[in-house]
Amino acid sequence: MHRRLPIYLLIDTSYSMMGEPIEAVQNGLDSLVSALHRDPQALETAYLSIIEFNNDAKQLEPLKELSEFQTPILQVNGMTSMGAALSLLVDCIQKEVLASNRRDWRPMVFLFTDGMANDNLQQGIDKLKTIKTGTFVACAAGPSADTKELLKITEAVVKLDETDSASIAAFFKWVSSSISVSSQKVEQGNESNGLDDLPPPPPEINIIDLSKK
Repeated sequence: MHRRLPIYLLIDTSYSMMGEPIEAVQNGLDSLVSALHRDPQALETAYLSIIEFNNDAKQLEPLKELSEFQTPILQVNGMTSMGAALSLLVDCIQKEVLASNRRDWRPMVFLFTDGMANDNLQQGIDKLKTIKTGTFVACAAGPSADTKELLKITEAVVKLDETDSASIAAFFKWVSSSISVSSQKVEQGNESNGLDDLPPPPPEINIIDLSKK
């Protein structure tokens, strides 16, 4: 039985994402899945799940191999329950990865938000510390997203200055490339452990320098 590379995408679907941003995220997810379908190594190794967070957090797609994965339709609603999303992420990883006893690779996580948490973020962070993930990238999209808040979750924080279609498309294309590279790494017995192990981001994506925070 081969070792899976679990990928969890946490997507902000609060009201502030209405219009162009949510449409761009939807298109970005479609493009990401299509690109990974063309990657034989990713098809063999990567398993994908999507968690949305607005008034609450919900797993829209449980962890599935790419050949069975269907991109869910995203709909905006309510506030930004980022803490609940982290708590749900831990529950899903415990159920879908740790409990399987398959010796899977550590899960990769990509979180996308255009705002700040409206719930108990620290509670979610504390729960996240009870498990080990692989690379965890948090993306602060647009002027209202708080990079300092995201740096409490992970050291790997990137920023998009805008939430326009081009910027969001560039982010999801980079996520797709990152998953492909990580799939190749695990085939060679290595894991991605941070931004340094991922492809260089495009110009639209700014890496937040911890030394300046």
